Amino acid sequence: MATPAAEQDDDITDDEASFPLTFAPEVEEAIASVLPSQDPLDSPDFNPVDYINQLFPTEQSLANIDEKISRMRVAIRRLDNEIRDAVRGQTNVGHDGRQSLEEAQRAIQELFVRIRDIKAKANKSEQMVKEITRDIKQLDHAKRHLTTSITTLNHLHMLVGGVDTLKNLIRRREYGETHQLLQGVVNVVDHFKKYLAIPQIRQLADEVHEMQRELGSQILSDFRDFYERQGKAHVQTDQLADACAVVQVLDAQVRQDLIQWYVELQLTEYNVVFHESEEVAWLDKIDRRYTWLKRLLIQYIDEGAKIFPPSWGVDERICERFCEVTRVELSKLMKNKAAQLEVKLLLFAIQKTTSFEKLLAQRFANSVLQTEDEEEVTEVEENSEKATEQSEEPSSQQPAKKDSPFLGMISRCFEPHLNVYIESQDKNLGELIDRFVQDYKSQGAPTAVVEGGGVVLPSCADLFIFYKKSMVQCSQLSTGLPLLELTAVFKKYLKEYSARLLTANLPKATSGGGLGGLLKESEVKLSTDEVARSCCILSTAEYCLDTTQQLQEKLQEKVEAQYREQIDMNAEIDMFHSIISSSIQLLVQHLETACEPSFNAMVKVHWQGVETVGDQSPYVTQIGRHVLEAVPVIRDNLASARKYFTNFCLKFVNSFIPKFINQLYRCKPVSPVGAEQLLLDTHSLKTILLELPSAGAVVVRKAPPSYIKIVAKGLSKAEMILKVVMAPHDPAGAFVANYLRLLEDIDQSDFQRILELKGLKRSEQNQLMDEFRKQTASKDPTSASKNVKPQGPATSRIKKLERLLKKPF
Repeated sequence: MATPAAEQDDDITDDEASFPLTFAPEVEEAIASVLPSQDPLDSPDFNPVDYINQLFPTEQSLANIDEKISRMRVAIRRLDNEIRDAVRGQTNVGHDGRQSLEEAQRAIQELFVRIRDIKAKANKSEQMVKEITRDIKQLDHAKRHLTTSITTLNHLHMLVGGVDTLKNLIRRREYGETHQLLQGVVNVVDHFKKYLAIPQIRQLADEVHEMQRELGSQILSDFRDFYERQGKAHVQTDQLADACAVVQVLDAQVRQDLIQWYVELQLTEYNVVFHESEEVAWLDKIDRRYTWLKRLLIQYIDEGAKIFPPSWGVDERICERFCEVTRVELSKLMKNKAAQLEVKLLLFAIQKTTSFEKLLAQRFANSVLQTEDEEEVTEVEENSEKATEQSEEPSSQQPAKKDSPFLGMISRCFEPHLNVYIESQDKNLGELIDRFVQDYKSQGAPTAVVEGGGVVLPSCADLFIFYKKSMVQCSQLSTGLPLLELTAVFKKYLKEYSARLLTANLPKATSGGGLGGLLKESEVKLSTDEVARSCCILSTAEYCLDTTQQLQEKLQEKVEAQYREQIDMNAEIDMFHSIISSSIQLLVQHLETACEPSFNAMVKVHWQGVETVGDQSPYVTQIGRHVLEAVPVIRDNLASARKYFTNFCLKFVNSFIPKFINQLYRCKPVSPVGAEQLLLDTHSLKTILLELPSAGAVVVRKAPPSYIKIVAKGLSKAEMILKVVMAPHDPAGAFVANYLRLLEDIDQSDFQRILELKGLKRSEQNQLMDEFRKQTASKDPTSASKNVKPQGPATSRIKKLERLLKKPF
């Protein structure tokens, strides 16, 4: 039997079990990480009811309840024993922990004592090593100083002996040996830069610098003496070649002075022969200048190339100076003789000059001048980038290789005089346009339609071929301001061509007014030839439009970057767009004029007296016949401009359908049977319009979706109007509701027109108008008040006239 204490413990356990023990989410997460468990009893949101239902899902499973309870009790006792052992084991933890802490403290003290002893021994060892190596360091310093002293004395000996030897070599002009010795002496002087405070060293350095200066003057004097006495001087070619090697060691200014003197010497004859006062200096003999330089280069290969090192590029510098002198002289000549400049002479001179520049560019492909310029630029960029190196990222792109410096070096002088070329092109284009006009007057527009496309005026192709040749030729002469001025000439004659060849030859409206009258109400009756001519002008305008866009892009590619934004031909492109639009509008009005008698016949029918519904009315048949006659001709002539034929179809239906609806209102009064006949006619017209793009075609193509949508939407309104007219007007409320449902229109004037179309009496109209106002006011009070206007016979006629004038055709 259990003791009372045990019973008390069981009671406490039972009471605590009735209140589940909960922990904070952080504690639950820590427990789960230390003691992971999949047992539902360990879950923080344990539900005993769900757990029991899981153990005993059915009534039959209750038969094992005693076995389950026994297992539970065994598990509880096992947990109690584990808890008891854990609690008892923790009683000795505090004592063991204190004992371990004391042992750790003792170990740390022992370690501290050992480290202190080791540090003391290390200090003693370091002191001992310093005493041992003290003498060795002194010996090392002494050895280093002694070595430096010996080296310096050797260099000083070399410098003193070298200076004496150099003086003798220079006096005897033995430049071959001087070169090597001078290089060594200069290197030794550089070694003594830090000893220049010593007077003797300073004196020797000054003596070397003075020797270099005198040596440069002596070499330059030897060159002058050699070339002035023509080989009778006291120096020979081999000595001059050695002297050039010595110049390499001297200051860079000595080499520059020598090269400059030699180049000017070689061009002395050129300046005399081709002086501006000589006849041979004019542009018609410009090729003789270039022939002279070619002979000079051949002479240099035989003589000068044996003296000067190839790295100096003396022959290239001769050509550079020749080009500079030639450019200056030609500029003065053309300025003084501007009246004698002609296009052929100017083009001849430019052609010879550009060919010569290309020859020089090929000869000096590995340009010494360009390499030196790039090195200077690179040095400047490196110095400037040091300050911004940290703030800017280095570019990954490699610099583009520059063109040869000889290209354009002479031909730049012709740019200020290219206005002669531009004026010549202006004159030639004016004559070309006049010839185009005369050819058109004598031959007329081409009317034969080629297979697979329409025709264009042949003159437009000739015009743009001339443009292309002029653009290529001018871009070879200059890609700067002259090309921009040539663009202005192109724009001028594009306008001339469009005005005199295209706009002027469009057929005029019957009512007069020229092309400006096309957008007004006027009848346009065109013959088959006139239709073909209109299509030809449209196709030509399209060709000019596309080619002008390409011309603008090419000009922008070729012109210099600073003028690129000024190349703008949008005004000319818009001009051709306008001609295309006017041509399409002319063709639309042509077809509308053909359909006008049919509309008049439609209005003249007594629709109130129609008693039966038959086939389509004669006016519909006439409209279909007109479409079948006009559209195939237009389509065949616009075969190469298919998009504009589609545009023609769209413009026609956009004009035809509103006009047809307006004609419906003029057919008043209309009986229900007459409205039904008109509805049948509307369906027939819809079929004709949907088939209009392929009318008379061997291969029937489906009309574009946008075209089908416009036809369906436009004629559906006519169908809804006729359905309203067919509906009985009594009761008024149902009639108005049907109108608003079919047309979704709350405009009072349109409703009034439908009532007049039905032929209702004034009293009936007033009753229906009151009902219309009532229903529209309930939908949109503001619109009802806006649409309430005084209605009278005079006002109604004025409003109808205004709508007719505003209606697009």
